[in-house]
Amino acid sequence: MFKKPFSNYLFFLAILFLIGYVATTLRGIHEYAGWLLMASLLLAALAIRRYELLKGYSFTIMIFAAVSVAMYYPDYFISIGDFKLSRTITPFMQIIMFGMGTSLSLKDFAGVIKMPKGVIAGLLCQFTIMPFMALLITKIFNFPNEVAAGIILMGSCPSGLASNVMTYLARANLALSVSLTAIATLVAPIVTPFFMELLAGQYVAIDFWAMVWDITKIVIIPVTAGLIFNQFLHGKFKVIDNIMPLLSMGGIVLIIVVITAAGRDNLLDVGALLILAVLMHNVTGYFLGYWSGRLLRMDERDCRTIAIEVGLQNAGLGSALALAMNKLSTVGLAAAIFAPVMNITGSSLALWWRGKPLPEDNPSKKEVAIQDASS
Repeated sequence: MFKKPFSNYLFFLAILFLIGYVATTLRGIHEYAGWLLMASLLLAALAIRRYELLKGYSFTIMIFAAVSVAMYYPDYFISIGDFKLSRTITPFMQIIMFGMGTSLSLKDFAGVIKMPKGVIAGLLCQFTIMPFMALLITKIFNFPNEVAAGIILMGSCPSGLASNVMTYLARANLALSVSLTAIATLVAPIVTPFFMELLAGQYVAIDFWAMVWDITKIVIIPVTAGLIFNQFLHGKFKVIDNIMPLLSMGGIVLIIVVITAAGRDNLLDVGALLILAVLMHNVTGYFLGYWSGRLLRMDERDCRTIAIEVGLQNAGLGSALALAMNKLSTVGLAAAIFAPVMNITGSSLALWWRGKPLPEDNPSKKEVAIQDASS
């Protein structure tokens, strides 16, 4: 995207803005500090796109920039006049889900027939490990009821498109990842409300059928529309194909900013512990997902795929459901933190796996001996 000298120039500017942020913070000039921090992070995000090893973190750093400005100046992101910005969360999620639909095809849903073991194992791990680990974490940390319900909500959500990107980076089974994401999304209208009622009902009141409808209109209808678009109009509207990824990224950033601004005061109270809790939840998902695959004697590619699918959740859906419950500033906090955390851990894990050879890439000694003998 940028030439290396220009990237170095951006890095230099990012450091200058960071120094300015530190200086203004030490002097207590907080009305400018947030803007300086945001500028520093945005410049760093643009600069690292020139480096293959680091560019996977660019979007994550942009999310941090958005979170930082929302924490410093929440009033800008709560409402514009009489219009509450939280009302944009559901439409943006529907746009993101439509974009997801345009990237899928009917054959992705047929993955359960082509790869039954991987799909069934992945779904069972996704919807057992994450919800019950979320419940355990709420018991360990003893958060306020609505914050605890938000952690369980994240554990009960399906994986999102980020898992497909991370799977590709990790040199794992992309076909299995896409099929798992598609099918997990399809069953979410029943499975997510079920676990919320079962596990989070002790913390907040859950209306099962209302949540079924919320997920249907936020996820299923837009994804179906995207599938139909892809099936009959693929390639005919290049503009839509080009702008959907940008709209999706912009939508995710906006959602996180609005949630952060709405829940800023609560974040200041429980932020550090909530970050730790979300990190534990996320990393445990990777670990147990991977070793579940190993116990089932799946190959390395599939184990990596299941680990990523289990560990990464659809934070945007969690945010939209928290809004539908009228508890964005409390139930939605876990989703606001989960998004940047999972991008950091997911990118790091994927890039680490990318550098590790797969067993099938290296022939065994026996295979080498047979090849030598035949030659």
